[in-house]
Amino acid sequence: MRNLTVMALILYCALFIPGVVLANENLTPSGIPLKDLESYVDEYVEEFIGETTAGANVVVVKDNQIVLSKGYGYADIKSKIPMDPGTSILEWGSVSKLFVWVSVMQLVEQGKIDLNEDIRHYLPDGFLTKLTYDEPITMLHLMNHSAGFEDRIFDLGYASKEKVESLEEGLKKAEPNQIYPPGEVVAYSNFSTSLAAYIVERITEKEFDEYVSENILEIINMNHSLIHLPKEENEEIIQHVTKGYELIGIGEFRESTPFYMSMYPSGGMNGTTDDLAKFAMALMPQGNKKSILFDELDTLEQMLSTSYSANDNVPGIAHGFWEVDGKKKGFAHSGNTAAFSSNFHIVPEENFAVIVLTNQAGEADITFGLTKALIGESVFHPVANAPDSFDVEGTYISARRTDSGFLHLYYYLTPLKVKSLNENEIQISVMGMKGNYIQEEPYTYRFVNGDSVFLPMQTLYFQVDEGVVNQISTTYSDFLPMDKKGEMLAAHGILFLYCIVFFLVTALILLVRCSLHWRKKKAFSIMMRWNAALHLSGMALVVNVMVLMGRMLVNSNRAYSEIIIHFTLNYLFTFTCLLSMFFVIWNWRKETLTKWRVIVYSLSMLSSMLLITLLIYWQFYF
Repeated sequence: MRNLTVMALILYCALFIPGVVLANENLTPSGIPLKDLESYVDEYVEEFIGETTAGANVVVVKDNQIVLSKGYGYADIKSKIPMDPGTSILEWGSVSKLFVWVSVMQLVEQGKIDLNEDIRHYLPDGFLTKLTYDEPITMLHLMNHSAGFEDRIFDLGYASKEKVESLEEGLKKAEPNQIYPPGEVVAYSNFSTSLAAYIVERITEKEFDEYVSENILEIINMNHSLIHLPKEENEEIIQHVTKGYELIGIGEFRESTPFYMSMYPSGGMNGTTDDLAKFAMALMPQGNKKSILFDELDTLEQMLSTSYSANDNVPGIAHGFWEVDGKKKGFAHSGNTAAFSSNFHIVPEENFAVIVLTNQAGEADITFGLTKALIGESVFHPVANAPDSFDVEGTYISARRTDSGFLHLYYYLTPLKVKSLNENEIQISVMGMKGNYIQEEPYTYRFVNGDSVFLPMQTLYFQVDEGVVNQISTTYSDFLPMDKKGEMLAAHGILFLYCIVFFLVTALILLVRCSLHWRKKKAFSIMMRWNAALHLSGMALVVNVMVLMGRMLVNSNRAYSEIIIHFTLNYLFTFTCLLSMFFVIWNWRKETLTKWRVIVYSLSMLSSMLLITLLIYWQFYF
């Protein structure tokens, strides 16, 4: 009788008292009723679609059912083709990485991969040629993005699929230097993920796209998705490929170049939003059921357990998934390509998922903003007797950076600056964009407001040793104290600007003088000829460097072979500079020079040496 009474009371509460027993089944984790979900999302995205976002597909999953699947804006603006979660094919960007980690865990379950084994055990002898440290790199290091590799832009993506090579050849061509000891720094790495996929190829003796198609896509009926677009001939899917756009002004969009990858496991998947919803459901089996992707329930639980965290109060990494501290613990991954942005977020405890795909480069307002609104935030508890935020002030550089080659200059020009607003609040800024954070735990700060670019960086943890910040841990990558002073960078900038002005102005003056001499039929002395050669060589160096930087700004998705001509020209013009200087010095005593010419020739040589020194320092020769 007691049990019957209890059961009757529970049933009564569930049926007649809203919000008591089954309320969470009808709400998003943030508390939005599912019956109001569509209108809420409609109102939320209205501010951005057609203004700052070309188009978006939003799919929400609850209890293994799609409760919202809706497209907004256009898949093709010119032709007015609307977005459709069921048919529009979009680039998923780095959400593709999750299929690598699922593949790896399938092989872990089969005993074919040991997460703590040196990965060289699975690779051909001598495959990695740029390792700096003796400590072994493990699969866990690859999953946690802590193998120590620098970021490399060249040969990551191409505008033409004709340049795409096999995964093995793509890895060899794009191998980065190892700049950190394994396990010490989180530096997000496309190479690491693609290297893990190559290990899957080696073990299974199948190309990675074939393995994923057979062991993931087909199993969960993801029939409208492709792991490697250039290899496919599925016209039914190809005809629904969405156009990607770049924002050039409010309400103004420019169609972007295509994006093809040799290291496709890191970001080459294309598919529908509804298909990603199937993937989300496969990762959230209800009750004690095992996932269709694994033979054992423990494998999924292991995959969604913390594999790295900088601090107990900070969300970490769960075997390649990003942990998210919402109202309930979530697991996510976002993605960006040249013209697409995405966010994939699951909350297993609530059997809830949000998938947002957009055909807009660098989009964050919907991909992250809407997701945050539906997921909710954990309760905020400001810490008492917190360390003064002044302790963390400073300038920091991303650990995910190019360290070799001229592109490393970009990271020094776009540092992360931390400013104390009061004893418990800081403001961070990058390239003029700002975000405010409040201290929640000692040296742990939570984002409260600011530009949408900071939405992915919800939590900052400052690793402080004896009052000095050694590292900042964020969701995607660590930041390290700036190793070059701002005054030095400013001085270099001023000196380079001087070189630009000097050689361009003197080149114009030289042209005028040549014209005057030609009209008067007056010949240049040998000294003047070599000095002219010096000026022209310096001008050629300046112009070549400016063209190189301009090409990279217009389109960074380039093969290294496309820009090697600039390095070759830098060597050539540097040689002619040095040769000209030699002959200017050689002929110095053979001519009687006025003080003005002594000044001019000396300034020409000093300016040339200054320019060459700057180009060597900032690695513009390779």
